[in-house]
Amino acid sequence: MKKMLVIHLNLIKILFMNLFEVPQDIKTEAKKLKEMLNEHSHRYYVLDDPVITDEEYDILFNKLKKIEDTYPMIRTPDSPTQRVGSEPLKAFKTIEHPSPMLSLDNVLNEEEFIAFHNRISKGLEEDQVEYCLQEKYDGLAVELIYEKGLLTKASTRGNGVEGEDVTNNIKTIRAVPLKLLGENIPSHLAVRGEVIMLKTDFHKLNNSYEEQGKKVFANPRNAAAGSVRQLDSRITAQRNLSIFIYGIGESLPDRFNIVKSTDVFQYLKKWGFKISNSIISDDPKKITKIYKDLEKKRLFLEYDIDGLVVKVNDLNKQKVLGELSHSPRWAVAWKFKPSETEALVKKIIVQVGRTGAITPVALLNPVKLSGVTISRVTLHNPDEIERLDIRVGDTVIVQRAGDVIPKVIKIIKSMRPADSKKFSFPEKCPSCNKKIVKPEGEIIPRCVNSECPAIISENLIHFTSRAAMDIDGIGTEWIQKLAENKIIKDIADFYYLQEKDLLQFNRMGEKLASNMIKAIQSRKEVAFSRFLNALGIRYVGENTARILSKYFHSLDELIKASQEELTDIHEIGPKAGESIYNFFNDTKNKAVIEKFIKAGVKIIYSVNISGKLKGLRICVTGSLKNYTRNEIKRKIEENSGHFVDSVSKNTDFVLAGDNPGKKFEKAKKLNIKIISEEDFNSMA
Repeated sequence: MKKMLVIHLNLIKILFMNLFEVPQDIKTEAKKLKEMLNEHSHRYYVLDDPVITDEEYDILFNKLKKIEDTYPMIRTPDSPTQRVGSEPLKAFKTIEHPSPMLSLDNVLNEEEFIAFHNRISKGLEEDQVEYCLQEKYDGLAVELIYEKGLLTKASTRGNGVEGEDVTNNIKTIRAVPLKLLGENIPSHLAVRGEVIMLKTDFHKLNNSYEEQGKKVFANPRNAAAGSVRQLDSRITAQRNLSIFIYGIGESLPDRFNIVKSTDVFQYLKKWGFKISNSIISDDPKKITKIYKDLEKKRLFLEYDIDGLVVKVNDLNKQKVLGELSHSPRWAVAWKFKPSETEALVKKIIVQVGRTGAITPVALLNPVKLSGVTISRVTLHNPDEIERLDIRVGDTVIVQRAGDVIPKVIKIIKSMRPADSKKFSFPEKCPSCNKKIVKPEGEIIPRCVNSECPAIISENLIHFTSRAAMDIDGIGTEWIQKLAENKIIKDIADFYYLQEKDLLQFNRMGEKLASNMIKAIQSRKEVAFSRFLNALGIRYVGENTARILSKYFHSLDELIKASQEELTDIHEIGPKAGESIYNFFNDTKNKAVIEKFIKAGVKIIYSVNISGKLKGLRICVTGSLKNYTRNEIKRKIEENSGHFVDSVSKNTDFVLAGDNPGKKFEKAKKLNIKIISEEDFNSMA
């Protein structure tokens, strides 16, 4: 009773204080304490150059906290007291990234790196290219958004398009500035980095968990990722995480005069970020030596790294090289040689994917590798099985490629059982028993039976997934039953499903059936990009679907596109272009799309379909006076035109700037109209 009275009196005190202006000397002292604490945190966690002891820091911190507890109206988002965590969330929301957070393609040896360099050199038509080299941290990629210098949002990479909102958790990391330091700060800033846990902190955490009888973390990366994804940020605050910033998510305004990645780092460092170490080099041999030296040194670092990031330093040259749907063309991760271990093969099975791919999989006696338990590993295709001559009962060497994907690299034939038998790849699909075929030019055999229950099931599961139509409440088990019983034969059949179709199954009640139908019918309006991803076209994932939704202003326009028009798109390769063209020219697929329309599915198009350049395919070559490569691309797309990467007979115009390249010559040979920057401005 006495305790409750004290609490009520404190609440009354706070309410009473809110009625009056906070004394100026209190405001001044709080402001000074915040600045001092933020500066000391920056020196300790970013610069590794503390000037006060932990005890002195705690005295200042407690003094500020006491003032803010007494005068809560002066507590601000950038106050150091806001790093201690807040009440638990029920679930994470999602945040869309300003631009996709792409992953990097990997190279695993010197030959692959030289091949990457040759592609860059050819793409830029330059023999010597300056690269920026950075350690590749083994942590969790995040994006931080600052508005008017204050941290407002933080998210994980997620699927690259959108990630989980982990703002409260990121605020607990002392190396993250809650408010940017210095002057000349942009009104909007998106930075990207890698959250890590130092090895010493990882061992302390695991020792503590062992003492408490809890399950320990496999490695620092898992510990960092698990800590950032805590619904209770107070737990995250106890984990002592760190972060390295390696780049920005959007271009900085022109006033910053940014030309290279290294220019960006200089600004980020001034604003208070802990920057990834970088080295500049234009010599592939020197880069190879740096990689080898770093591989030897990695074990002695206080944090885990799994490779070297090599990226073109010049930002304009990055724009010229462009990006694929999943990764930039101008950068790679040169991964270290992965870890290895022995494992016993218990069984070899084959799986059927949603595109009909038949993939062999080895089931292993579980083994630990780089802190992760491995119990199954893909064998890729029949040629790989033949090359390895892998058999049930074999002892194999398993490697984690890029420290992530498990792979069998060798058979220890001296340990092979005497009665082992060569694995015979099945001639028929394990799901529908139809003959397996190997398409010309491909190494992966496929089931081409469009009525195969496994293919239908996998496509239906993909269709309902969060990244596609996001239909909640229909589990994998029910989808497989609907496919096996041929109640649903294609993805459009979802919208013709009735409660009576569901009620024939055991454990299916009226309420559950009703909820499933409602969940399906509630997803009749869908964004164009989601719909394209949901169709399950081979080589078309979320990013490629978004690219297609920008280039084509309606489904009808995409269906009518030629294969050449598709492959001309900068971010889409020949295989994807062919796959998309074949999909929309298949009679069965056309029928499925027609069923969607009849069922009342409405596709939402968000692009401008009446721009001045509507439908025109424009290729750009040479240096422009008033536009960067990104800006001219945006200008074309904003006016409903298509920015294409190469010159073909389908190209409408070639916009030529100073020093045009081979595209200019090809345009002349094909009699394609060449326009100047002034011509373009009059058109747009």
